[in-house]
Amino acid sequence: MRKRYATLRHLQTLDPAVDHELIHRISSDREFPWDYGRGLEIAIWRTCCVPVISEMLDGTGEFALRAQKRYDDTRILLGELVKGGYDSERGRLALRQINRAHARFDIANEDMLYVLSTFVFEPVRWIDRWAWRRVSTVEKLAAFHFFVAVGRRMNISGLPTDYHAFEQFNREYEERMFRFAPSNQRVGMSLLGLYSSWYPRPLASLVKATLPCRLDDVALRMLGIVPAPSWARALNRLGLRGHAFAERLAPRTVGRLLARPTARTYPGYPLGYDLSRIGPGWTVARVSEVSDR
Repeated sequence: MRKRYATLRHLQTLDPAVDHELIHRISSDREFPWDYGRGLEIAIWRTCCVPVISEMLDGTGEFALRAQKRYDDTRILLGELVKGGYDSERGRLALRQINRAHARFDIANEDMLYVLSTFVFEPVRWIDRWAWRRVSTVEKLAAFHFFVAVGRRMNISGLPTDYHAFEQFNREYEERMFRFAPSNQRVGMSLLGLYSSWYPRPLASLVKATLPCRLDDVALRMLGIVPAPSWARALNRLGLRGHAFAERLAPRTVGRLLARPTARTYPGYPLGYDLSRIGPGWTVARVSEVSDR
């Protein structure tokens, strides 16, 4: 069991302000690969609780028509930033794609800042609740410094200089801006259908019944999603606690069993794909092709 915590002991020797790219890469890709992905899914879901954001997403038709691609694009672009670093050649191209995807919309700075904050705090909250161990202070600060650096390169202003100040902003923004709207429900239900579609029948129906357990009561109301019945909540707790126990004892085995395509709309991923073609259709024609081959 001592070996299971060897990576954590290594991370605690690093400086999260200086080494945040390395720390965040190891934490998200090696320590919590499955749980970090679930945290990002919650982050995407929670942004849809804000009508001004859900209306924009709903208006593009991306989630209604191409929910899987929209999710894949987000995961790939974030993954490029984590894997290679935000100032690497591929990291800069990923940031260019992200910025061009947003450029056609008149998005308020605080809305961009909130979305950025969810990528810091929702994975941490998920991991602290359901993963095989809690997130260390070093990992939390590294995630904060990493996404603040990304936000700076996205020209987001008013970026906090303190982890707790950013978390306070996240909480206060949700108190002010979370409201139910039909667009919330449409996008939220599209995500519910997407997340459950990754599993074969009849398991997909069972997963779909438990997925609402991953959201708190406030988010469920804002999205118009019916809370899960008691049996589904019990099954959700059992499954996630069982996963954490198995992850603690046999991470490689669990990783192999739970491995699934990261990007279902890009055959061959992570090999042989063109990063300049990742993103909504309106971003593709404006970027010169860059091939991985």
